[in-house]
Amino acid sequence: MSQLRALHFVVAGRVQGVGFRPFVYRLAQRFDLHGWVQNQLGQVEIHVEGSLRNLAGFATALIDEAPPLSQPDLRAQMQTDLAGMTGFTIRPSVGNVPADIHVPPDYFTCDECLSELFEPYDRRYRYPFINCTQCGPRYTLINALPYDRAATSMREFNLCPACRAEYENPLDRRFHAEPVACPQCGPQLLFQNDRLRLSGESALVAAVAALRAGQIVAVKGVGGYHLLCDAKSDVVVARLRARKVRPHKPLAVMFPDLMSAQQAVEMTDTEAEFLSSPLRPILLLQQKTNNGLATEVAPGLVEVGIMLPYSPLHHVLLADFDAPLVVTSANICGEPVLTDNTEAETRLAGVADVFLHHDRKIVRPADDPVFRMSAGVPRPLRLGRGCAPLELNLPFTLETPVLAVGGHTKNTIALAWDRRVVISPHIGDLGSLRSMVVFEQVIADLQKLYNVTASRVVCDAHSSYASSRWARASGLKVSSVFHHHAHASALVGEYQELHDWLVFTWDGVGYGEDGAMWGGEALLGKPGSWERVASMRPFHLPGGDVAGREPWRAAAAMSWEIGMDSPALPTDGDLVHTAWQRRINTQQTSAVGRLFDAAAALTGLVTHASYEGQGPMWLEAASTGNACAVIDLPLSLDEHGIWRSDWAPLVKMLLDTTLSVSQRADLFHTSLAHALLAQVRAVQEKHAVRCIGLAGGVFQNHRLTEMVVNLLTAAGLQVKLARQVPVNDGGISFGQIIEMGSRHD
Repeated sequence: MSQLRALHFVVAGRVQGVGFRPFVYRLAQRFDLHGWVQNQLGQVEIHVEGSLRNLAGFATALIDEAPPLSQPDLRAQMQTDLAGMTGFTIRPSVGNVPADIHVPPDYFTCDECLSELFEPYDRRYRYPFINCTQCGPRYTLINALPYDRAATSMREFNLCPACRAEYENPLDRRFHAEPVACPQCGPQLLFQNDRLRLSGESALVAAVAALRAGQIVAVKGVGGYHLLCDAKSDVVVARLRARKVRPHKPLAVMFPDLMSAQQAVEMTDTEAEFLSSPLRPILLLQQKTNNGLATEVAPGLVEVGIMLPYSPLHHVLLADFDAPLVVTSANICGEPVLTDNTEAETRLAGVADVFLHHDRKIVRPADDPVFRMSAGVPRPLRLGRGCAPLELNLPFTLETPVLAVGGHTKNTIALAWDRRVVISPHIGDLGSLRSMVVFEQVIADLQKLYNVTASRVVCDAHSSYASSRWARASGLKVSSVFHHHAHASALVGEYQELHDWLVFTWDGVGYGEDGAMWGGEALLGKPGSWERVASMRPFHLPGGDVAGREPWRAAAAMSWEIGMDSPALPTDGDLVHTAWQRRINTQQTSAVGRLFDAAAALTGLVTHASYEGQGPMWLEAASTGNACAVIDLPLSLDEHGIWRSDWAPLVKMLLDTTLSVSQRADLFHTSLAHALLAQVRAVQEKHAVRCIGLAGGVFQNHRLTEMVVNLLTAAGLQVKLARQVPVNDGGISFGQIIEMGSRHD
């Protein structure tokens, strides 16, 4: 008989909420080992006893064969004393040990559950809350860790005998699947309009009938409510826009399956694979002509955001409706998505015709993630369900935990300690009471979930941002970071290469070191020591924050700046001109985002925007991407030693009606790309720079980014773009952590 030995394992990483303990149990049975496995605060401890051969096989399989959703990190494997164990048990979780927590995101419906969902003889047939250890909600229903049912919003639902048997059977895939439920004991749907209240299967049938009748249905999903309607009906989509007061902002469309999506949009194999991945994101793809979608889905754009079903409820609704549906976040003016049944009915009363609620509480909101292909890689525009909380490693060790509260728009928050940082899902724009309530809730939740209490806070240098005001009132020690330093540091922090970079931070506006509104900067150095070496010619922009929604102001200001009359001023244009001349409510800016606004207005595309970025997005859509002539933008060194590109030659071109709008859009994009290359070459005359970074919201623009990457690559330069963190203000909180931490490294 082989001599017995005992081994003790400590496994950290993503090992909670992913079926890791049942996997360990089955593995121990397979290798005829005795012992136990136990959940602790963020890690799993395992004690196994058996033959040397079987222990070796177990140790190898523990990592190599781990559940697909897990990300195990073997922290320790050591020989220990034999305890004479008989059998193998799963011990109750322990919560009084040092925390090493990894909070799981919400997962899409796995293939096994999907098969049961549509099997008529299965007891969970068409049950919209089916799940197992490999799928279902996590982040949006966890109240606290360790991850046990009693610490989730499922504690309100007592397991029936059949579900209890599955939950307690270590060989069942629903063993300790904390959200496990069935129609007899789990959450229920509730259909409601001004006449009916229906539950269960009747609620599903009524919701689909409402959609077929052209109604707008508010549906409670995994991380919040969505508004659903027929994506092929111009009349219905127009009605949704009118009620939501959203005249132009693009709407996402959910297709029943990949094949139907491929009939509507251009899609490569890489894009199809990513769209079908466990993340199930919204992915922006180019529309095919005559694809049957309503023209009002994405007016003025050639792309549309598409997604596939990711929850059981979506799968059943889309299968029954058998056609694409608009699935857009049920929120108000950039606020976080709604999650509460009563609040949804109150705030969406004038938008939705009917409601499809359920009675499982959503502990915290999580909007859908949005990605766009750039330089051949899907890159995030918005973090959300399935990819957040996003956990990254730091290139340094923090002495004390730090909270970063991000910017004012597209807000996320980041919590960092030791060598770890966690970035929250997208919160939204902090311009409303509800946004601030959710902002504060997420700050409290992340610290509670990860058992980490921040001792200091870092915020944007712009003192009027709501996040900055909150930081100053928090009672914590406050550090501030300039907006564009945070953009640059976020990119560098992702790559963890803290050598000298040249990072172009092009966006709308952000408070700069000189008190002006930056947005067209090239920063040389590394986190903690950035130097501005290049920028755009500044101009005085009238109207402050309102200029972002009124592109005509940027067009007028650029025209006035070079001594030209501005075309097509609105009725208050003369008053604005007078204010501009007297520098009243007029900020100096170098922002490339405002150049895009001006170009959209000067070409006649957008003079008044109904959503942030509409002008630049429509201008990009008008561009064909074809090679064309380039307008050289003069480059000169100013009195501060900063290279400045002069946009003046673009104004006359943009007003030249002998050129089509597409030709002017092409010339604008191409000229800016070449201006960036010219700035690189100018900086290289004095500095040996090989790595170029692109950061800031302007680089969400696919046309411009592709041109820049191609030009720089052809010049023999390395080009780096964000891969996991949004290039826009959604990455500011992470950049604040990197910048602040590097100062104290």
